[in-house]
Amino acid sequence: MTQAAVRTEAASAAGQDILTIAREQVLERGVALNQEQTLEVLRLGDDRLEELLALAHDVRMKWCGPEVEVEGIISLKTGGCPEDCHFCSQSGLFQSPVRAAWLDIPSLVEAAKQTAKSGATEFCIVAAVRGPDARLMAQVAAGVEAIRNEVDIQVACSLGMLNQEQVDQLAAMGVHRYNHNLETAKSHFTKVVTTHSYEERYDTLRMVREAGMEVCSGGILGMGESLEQRAEFAVQLAELEPDEVPLNFLNPRPGTPFGDLEVLPASDALRAVAAFRLALPRTILRFAGGREITLGDLGAKQGILGGINAVIVGNYLTTLGRPAEADIDLLGELKMPIKALNESF
Repeated sequence: MTQAAVRTEAASAAGQDILTIAREQVLERGVALNQEQTLEVLRLGDDRLEELLALAHDVRMKWCGPEVEVEGIISLKTGGCPEDCHFCSQSGLFQSPVRAAWLDIPSLVEAAKQTAKSGATEFCIVAAVRGPDARLMAQVAAGVEAIRNEVDIQVACSLGMLNQEQVDQLAAMGVHRYNHNLETAKSHFTKVVTTHSYEERYDTLRMVREAGMEVCSGGILGMGESLEQRAEFAVQLAELEPDEVPLNFLNPRPGTPFGDLEVLPASDALRAVAAFRLALPRTILRFAGGREITLGDLGAKQGILGGINAVIVGNYLTTLGRPAEADIDLLGELKMPIKALNESF
């Protein structure tokens, strides 16, 4: 055991405050919180929330810097998915109002242009599928080529689970980042999805990493997981060493198995944002879906001052987001520069 580990263990044994430990361990030395420490943070009372968010912000500024990465997303194929992810209105197994639809290439390019105009450096093509078939891969290839010919923006993809051939094809297209969320802690996964396994998702991410693409993987908070499982999830993501972690908050969708779950309280959501920052001090931590209903406008500011250093602007796949202008104006107000395109490569 290192001297630093001995100091941390001794501090914990002596009952030293978790934020004091985190300040020395994470802020000063850049060493992430472990699962037990992350759980301690998640158990802090609301009276410590402001102090916690300030520490998480200091960690983000020291180990990531002030820049904020801005991304837009578009659904190439919406609805009709054969999987049973209990949070998702795009599953063809649930009685939700979302119906299957495809987007054409000109519309895809126009969406990328509008995303770039907002100041975003990242444009993610998403499809509601278990994994891409030949038709979808051909559509993605055509879309990526068309976008790269007309728009100065990085292209990412989120197309479900991949095989090695598909991973290699995406890398050859110039897709630089691939999103595939682990969604939740491994111990809670079967309560969220039953039609595929946690391991299948993990295998896709491993192949993506080995092919040289950046790994983007996060999940959704507020799906009935315990605080212990929330801490477990943070540490499992840290072990994956993703380049980016999108943090979503459940927006219960009608017709889905999770449609009647309560929205995560704002204080719990902000506490989780800070805890994930302390467990992932050097990672891009992105505000994603559900933040509007969970946190509102005030929460957007608190989150960006509490560890977040990336945002998705505009609408999500099947739900409305904040207007892009609102987020861009907020970043200007907070004097946080948008990450330049050449820094996103």
